[in-house]
Amino acid sequence: MSAKLKIILAMTVFGTLAIFVKNIQLTTWEIALFRAIIAATVLIGYKLFAGQRIKFTEIKKDLVLLFFSGVAVGLNWILLFEAYKYTTVSIATLSYYFAPAIVMAVCPLLFRERLTVKQIICFIMASVGLVMIIGVGGGEQQGNNLLGVAFGLGAAVLYATVIILNKYIKGVTGLDRTLIQFFAAIMVLLPYTLATTGIDFARVDPKGLISLLTLGLVHTGIAYVLYFSALKDLKGQEAFILSYIDPLVAVIVSVAVLNEGITLWQIIGGILILGFTLLNEVKLKFETTGVLKRSG
Repeated sequence: MSAKLKIILAMTVFGTLAIFVKNIQLTTWEIALFRAIIAATVLIGYKLFAGQRIKFTEIKKDLVLLFFSGVAVGLNWILLFEAYKYTTVSIATLSYYFAPAIVMAVCPLLFRERLTVKQIICFIMASVGLVMIIGVGGGEQQGNNLLGVAFGLGAAVLYATVIILNKYIKGVTGLDRTLIQFFAAIMVLLPYTLATTGIDFARVDPKGLISLLTLGLVHTGIAYVLYFSALKDLKGQEAFILSYIDPLVAVIVSVAVLNEGITLWQIIGGILILGFTLLNEVKLKFETTGVLKRSG
């Protein structure tokens, strides 16, 4: 299987995640906990089958960063799943994909990078798109929508945090990094779950159980293996562009499968967020012939 096909499959699977989350009769932190446990088991099985070992001597110096990024991963899942409860999957997903714009704005401050005119324009236009997605309206429905967007943005902040922390982590492969992050998420989510609601599968029907297993096995374990096994064979820009299949599939699922509504203004807002964050990553240059050409 080609690297591009692996990425496309992984992103398509990620885009259908909400269908299964909505069928699980557990709290969001329970879902996040079992997602991490099942996915970690899959990744361990894959590494054993492939004859790969985690080189603890190489990751020792990054354990603190890996732990906090793993905590951010777990909390990020919880907030995204909460967003699905209060607004449509499309709005929750598009709000979540404001994360690259957050990274775009924060990195110049943290890494002393120069903020270019292009980055400023892309951030402003993505922000305009976010405002259009939030929309205006009244009543309880609008209040729920705003709460859902707030959860989505909270998830975006945590996702941006993971991206930024990963910039400080050196010498750890993507799959090893993800596995350690899953362990960190489990270490935080397990005691919290036991101390609050506990774990009660009695309220989960067969459909919910199948959805939970699918979420952990397919949407996390297998999808992550596909994603990281393909990254080494793709340019960073190619992988970033293909990652936008995820929100596009999520919007289609929201409208066509879950029968959730979306307005024209929200569609335009989503295009602005995705389009301008993507534009920020696509490097363009003029050749001597004066033809505008994309560079890798």
